[in-house]
Amino acid sequence: MTTTAGTTLPTAPDLLIEAADTIGNRSAERDNADGERSMNRAVQMFNAWRGQRGHSPMSEADGRAFMVFLKLARAAEGKHRRDDWVDGSAYMALACECIERDLAIPF
Repeated sequence: MTTTAGTTLPTAPDLLIEAADTIGNRSAERDNADGERSMNRAVQMFNAWRGQRGHSPMSEADGRAFMVFLKLARAAEGKHRRDDWVDGSAYMALACECIERDLAIPF
C-alpha cells in the first residue's frame, strides 16, 4: 500500500494479491478443492448452443480472454470499479494457466 495525500492506495502487487485471493475464495464458495474452474464447462455449453456453424470452437483459454475483454469494456464505461481491474487480472492468470496446461499435454 502507498499513501497519497493522506489516502492509502493499493499498489499493483496488492491488487494482484487481491485477485489471487478472489480466485482462492471461489473454490471455497463452490466447494471445489481444485478451485472454481467452470469456464471449460461454459465454453462447451456455448459451443453446443451456437452449433459450431462453420466457426472454430472456442477454447477454455478463449473464454478466459473473452472475460478479460468484458472486464475492460466495463472499465471503459462510467465510474471506476476496482473489481473490473482485479477480476481482469485474475482472468489473465487463469488464461495463462489454461495455455500452460495445454502446452504440457503431448499431442
